[in-house]
Amino acid sequence: MSKEEKALRQAIIDKCRWMNAAGLNQGTAGNISARYGDRMLITPSATPYDLCEPEMIASMPIDGDYGTWDGPLKPSTEWRFHLDIMKARPEVGAIVHTHSTFATILAIARKPIPSCHYMIAAFGGMDVRVADYATYGTAELSANALKALEGRTGCLLANHGMIATGASLDKAMWLAVELETIAKQYYHTLLIGGPVLLNEAEIEDTRKGFATYGHQEPKKKKLKTAG
Repeated sequence: MSKEEKALRQAIIDKCRWMNAAGLNQGTAGNISARYGDRMLITPSATPYDLCEPEMIASMPIDGDYGTWDGPLKPSTEWRFHLDIMKARPEVGAIVHTHSTFATILAIARKPIPSCHYMIAAFGGMDVRVADYATYGTAELSANALKALEGRTGCLLANHGMIATGASLDKAMWLAVELETIAKQYYHTLLIGGPVLLNEAEIEDTRKGFATYGHQEPKKKKLKTAG
């Protein structure tokens, strides 16, 4: 295992521990994956994050034998939608799945999140959709999630939780936090009569501004050459 791969495995574990400590997830309910070359690294099934070591992260081929893995522990029971998203969306470098409280409340009520806040633009459109219900870990759930994610970077899973995707682990976790925050805000506006929604032009203005706003990946420094 290279130092780079080991560092990414440790970063996955660190993000899992952080999301639980931050209240974004509970126990072993959520899971995180990251792309590493032509493979996907994903948290193991039913393993407390405080006990995880880099060697325990499962490694799965993205375009190889579907569903096979390397590692001492089975991958998360939700490996299927993680893998299918990475296969279908090459721009996705990491996926965060949580059962965060307010996103899950809306998912249970099957309420999509409309354009109640300008940050909805971070998810690629005028709303965050709710994927149709299917049993966890199934091909049906994966297909439903892919449909809800068309043109989007995040979605809710009916009676289940949420998915946030990003080009990197940091970006995916940032979006997961934003999704839970918007879900909380939307939930509370429903208690006082409902939100005033932003229109398409207002959301589009925000989307354009995201080129220089929100979580930004650090730019690689160019090497200076002599002469």
